[in-house]
Formats: sequence, C-alpha cells, structure tokens
Amino acid sequence: CQDRACLFGIVVDGEMIMNDAGKMADKCWMEIPKHFPNAVLHEYVIMPNHVHGIIELVNDTNVGAENFLPLQQHNQFQKIIPHSIGSIVRGYKIGVTKWIRQNTDVYNVWQRNFHEHIIRNEQSYQTISKYINDNPAKWAEDKFYQK
Repeated sequence: CQDRACLFGIVVDGEMIMNDAGKMADKCWMEIPKHFPNAVLHEYVIMPNHVHGIIELVNDTNVGAENFLPLQQHNQFQKIIPHSIGSIVRGYKIGVTKWIRQNTDVYNVWQRNFHEHIIRNEQSYQTISKYINDNPAKWAEDKFYQK
C-alpha cells in the first residue's frame, strides 16, 4: 500500500484480522480467475499493508517478458501485455482501489509497481509458499511492518 499504510486490517497473535477493505482485497483476489481464465491461484495472504500471492499462468505464452511481445495491440507507454502477471496485478489493484475510494476517505491505495519472482522449481515453490503462509506469524519482523 502507498506509504505502507495498514489499510487491510491488523495482525493479532500471529493471525491476520481483516477489516472490510481487507475482506474486499481478499474477495478481489479470489475473483482473479473469473477475469483471467489463464490464472490459477495458489498460496496467498492479505497482510495489513501488502499482499503476497502465487499466480500460475496456464495455456498462455504471454507471461510478461518484454522480449516476447504479442501481436495484439497493447499500451505502448505502460507495456501491459494482455493476460500477463502485470495485467492481472493491474486489474486486481483497480478492483481494490475502486472499492476503497467508494467506501473510505483513502484515495492513494497502492504504491507504484509490484514485485514479481518467477518460480522455477519445486524447492523454490515450497520456500515461497512457506514464507507466504508464515507471514502473519512473523509480521513484527516483516520489512513492511507498521504499528
């Protein structure tokens, strides 16, 4: 979230307690496959001021790499490739932002951009899954921690 603002709830005794905005962020996450049929959701967690999640892209060669631009039209300024991780995250952020702007006094919801990592093997998948699942319990040590 912008300025690491805790918009989605709080962590109490290692458990994430979502407020209404957090519940909407969760709902929007779960609806990603409705809008992007090539997306398969795996582990994820809504934290007070950020989201971690694993998204698998299937039956689509457009994974977001700039060297492999598709023949379809895309935004020449933002380089958003349809059905890519970038377009999925963009759509997710738009959905959450729309709800927050309509239901709170917060206007700037997200920081610019996002961090992505390609999972290349089972060991990496297990490590990242564990990190996501353990994130609420380790909130006080998290680099995004805010009281």
